[in-house]
Amino acid sequence: MPNEQIPITPEVLRWARERARFSIEEARVDFRNIEAWEQGKSFPTYPQLERLSEAFKVPVAVFFFPAPPDVPPIRESFRTLPDVQFELLPREVRFLLRKAKAFQINLSELNDGHNPADRFILRDLRFAPDMDIPEMARKVRAYLGVPLDVQTSWIDSDAAFDSWREVLEARGVAIFKDAFRNDFYSGFCLYDEVFPLIYVNNSVKTRQIFTLFHELAHLLFHTSGINTLSDEPDEELAMPDKQVEVVCNRFAAEFLVPAEQFDADTVGLPPTEETATFLANRYHVSRESMFRRFLDRGDISVEEYQRAADRWAGQRQPRTGGNHYWTKIAYLGTNYVNLAFSRYYQNRISEPELAEYLDTKVKNLSKLESYFARKVV
Repeated sequence: MPNEQIPITPEVLRWARERARFSIEEARVDFRNIEAWEQGKSFPTYPQLERLSEAFKVPVAVFFFPAPPDVPPIRESFRTLPDVQFELLPREVRFLLRKAKAFQINLSELNDGHNPADRFILRDLRFAPDMDIPEMARKVRAYLGVPLDVQTSWIDSDAAFDSWREVLEARGVAIFKDAFRNDFYSGFCLYDEVFPLIYVNNSVKTRQIFTLFHELAHLLFHTSGINTLSDEPDEELAMPDKQVEVVCNRFAAEFLVPAEQFDADTVGLPPTEETATFLANRYHVSRESMFRRFLDRGDISVEEYQRAADRWAGQRQPRTGGNHYWTKIAYLGTNYVNLAFSRYYQNRISEPELAEYLDTKVKNLSKLESYFARKVV
């Protein structure tokens, strides 16, 4: 019955709320009886449990645990980030960090703790932050097997992102997307020896591919990282960590458009916004990254670059709702969705567990399955 109270563990509810950084006053806005639930005087209904699960970013099943789970704080994945900076992360970004950690655990469970990639990039390639960046970029591109002429043949940036995603996931790096609801943050990565993961802000379309390779550099250096739209690393980072951020930016730029190729392509062309736009469309990167190359080369002033970057930022398209099921598949990725459904078809997980893995409700599974079948046909 939808109005029947479901007994849960009050201590676990309190743990989930505090972990999500909700004060009791903030939680009471959407859950007026939460104090009674945390004291065990009454219990939520199942629909309320689903809302609690969504608000606090934990599976519904967690509320039935006998005690709060022994889960390491997500803070431990970002030890190089100063405490003050981590505390300043918006709540929605911290939610996504925990959500990403849950997906990382899901991948381990669904794959029995073994990364299924035949060739695993973090096992096969090793680099130090003082590595020659052009050489590192050449080695990674050769390993991934995508020459520049293939990159430029992709029809548009969406096709390019999907292609890079497929390439990286085939090499053992999981890619997820989400709407961060904060355009300052373009993505992050969670390092793990077996299931490394990159999470990309779907709202910042122009920077998604750059973010993939900035975060890939972090993973190759065996570190987690959070990428922002700022061109410069945070001043509060310790010097070694600040240097890693600089190197990750340089790697992403050099990988996507090698400096030698950029120089060759711009022979006889003026260092203008039009030239930057032309090259951005050709290589499926942002206009800002191409115009930044002119700045780094001394062809334009900081003021010229900043004016263009600010104007382009103002031209970003507003978010639209879109179809829930297509969006869900795009965010999770076809490989992950296929993995979860495969385990369900093999009777290895139940329907409620499938819903948890796919971050949806049981009632949505049939429709999601139908959309996914259309996607992969």
